Amino acid sequence: MTRRDSLLAALVATVWGFNFVVIDWGMDGVPPLLFVGIRFVVVLIPALFLIPRPAVSWRTLALVGTLMSTGQFGFLYVAMDAGMPPGLAALVLQAQVVFTIVIAAGALREIPTSAQIGGVLLGVTGLVVVGLGRGGHVPASALLLCLLGALSWGIGNVVSRAAKVPGGLSLTVWSATVVPVPLLALALVVDGPAAVGDGLAAFGWQAALSTLYTAGLASLVGYGVFNSLLARNPSAAVVPWILLAPVVAMASAWLLLDQVPNRAEAGGGLLLVVGVLVALRSGRPARLGGERATVPGTEEVADAPLPLVPADRR
Repeated sequence: MTRRDSLLAALVATVWGFNFVVIDWGMDGVPPLLFVGIRFVVVLIPALFLIPRPAVSWRTLALVGTLMSTGQFGFLYVAMDAGMPPGLAALVLQAQVVFTIVIAAGALREIPTSAQIGGVLLGVTGLVVVGLGRGGHVPASALLLCLLGALSWGIGNVVSRAAKVPGGLSLTVWSATVVPVPLLALALVVDGPAAVGDGLAAFGWQAALSTLYTAGLASLVGYGVFNSLLARNPSAAVVPWILLAPVVAMASAWLLLDQVPNRAEAGGGLLLVVGVLVALRSGRPARLGGERATVPGTEEVADAPLPLVPADRR
């Protein structure tokens, strides 16, 4: 990668990492499922008139949107509303790389290399350390919800790869067509019509700025820049830069929200990031039957699923 592309990758990681703090800042008084639904309305409406639909079926778009947007972000926002700190949320969501590799091995028969297995074990160990060392200040339910968001993202990665969906901004936008209505319906069921009405009434300038950042800067601009980097460089050279995002999220939460990670969170987080890096850098696994298969997240952009990046990329 050129120095310019490296700086752009670092900039995108910074935007995506800070995104977690922006979500936490803007969600005050707004039910989480309603908040994420509004975010995807903003992603969807202007972009539909400017970005052509990807060459995939509506069924595939619906599956990707349900898993990678409704499931991933629904669980993430509810987890943060339940007490998951922004920095820790960004870190735990990196478990999607572990989930993707494990699920791909079973569903797509993409057998991981020994290095990938080592990376997965490191990542799982890091998650266990984080979970055991949360010190009581993070509800277990919030941690579980965040892990479910990572699991939904990982399943979505495998579905996208199995369908050979071309990754890109168009897929991000058009898969969002299935997001707002289910999330609004869930908000009405989970929170109740009164809470949804109160949330809409409380949706002021703070929530609006947060939504503009998450939908406009993080989703549309960030993903556009990221895809341009993937078009010019190998995925394995671009994706590891995005591991800066949880670092930025934890640092910004520390500086702005005084959320200081304890030793277990810092140590477990380091193990998780190292495990993810090992898994992404470990080359190509073999598919049973002799066919070569790419590592989820390190495919060339031509036939890649959505790149394995922190959840708030979109």
